[in-house]
Amino acid sequence: MSLIRWRSRRGMLELDMLLCAFLDKYDLDEAQQKAYLALLEYPDMQLWDIISGKGVADAAEYAIVELIRTLNP
Repeated sequence: MSLIRWRSRRGMLELDMLLCAFLDKYDLDEAQQKAYLALLEYPDMQLWDIISGKGVADAAEYAIVELIRTLNP
């Protein structure tokens, strides 16, 4: 899990704060970790667009995005 936390650190402060809060709140199972790591492959702005609803993610990633969105009403 420490690798996932390290990879969650982003250049965009808003993403950094949101993703760290997400990892603090949720204990991801193996499938969720895989989907989360796939999300982290996106560049910061594209990831921000996905989380904010302006971009799209595949079905497995979308489930993680929905969890992340619960932190930012």
